[in-house]
Amino acid sequence: MKIKVASVDSLIIYFGDKIDKDIAKKVKNAYLCVKKLNLDGIIEIVPSYTSILITYDIFTYDYETIKIKLEELINLDETQEDNSKLIIIDVYYGTEVGLDLQSMSEKTGLSIEQIIKIHSEKTYDVYAIGFLPGFGYLASVDERIALPRLSTPRKSIPKGSVAIANTQTAVYPQASPGGWNIVGRTAFDFFDKSLETLSPISVGDRVKFNPISKEQFLKQGGVL
Repeated sequence: MKIKVASVDSLIIYFGDKIDKDIAKKVKNAYLCVKKLNLDGIIEIVPSYTSILITYDIFTYDYETIKIKLEELINLDETQEDNSKLIIIDVYYGTEVGLDLQSMSEKTGLSIEQIIKIHSEKTYDVYAIGFLPGFGYLASVDERIALPRLSTPRKSIPKGSVAIANTQTAVYPQASPGGWNIVGRTAFDFFDKSLETLSPISVGDRVKFNPISKEQFLKQGGVL
């Protein structure tokens, strides 16, 4: 574990330099530890794949003081209570919403049905939340369908679009530009203003995609 200055009122705690299951567990454990303690003067805690960004009140702590305090508090050998959830997301994988299914089939040599099966049969870990509120970076995608981002990003991706980029998959929580490969769409709302975190998913949660029919998708409030 290494702690370094990020800005005048923030620091980053590093646990490694690669996407790794064991490193992710350390990040999650430390994140839960700091969050559980609810320290005065800690403004924001933002975990990612290999690190945690902590913003603090400079009138409560200086860098050296908060650094020492965090080093004392984070015990990576002690597992914090695991409040993670398994979230099942219904997805319609039709080609009218799966904008890149056909091109993915051509690039991988797999049928569209095989791509859908491969994508939906895995359970993914939420490694980080970023880019947009509720945009969860989920990993790891099966290497058979792990394709790079589009060479030219789209100007607008519809809300609820389920996408793949390299070994990650995600759901666009709202309409936005984006360059990920779109495989389907869900009516599940990843952006909820009523929640403190703005999203029903958190780092450490697990996500499973469940294929549904067009009729089921529309009945749930989905939009084509």
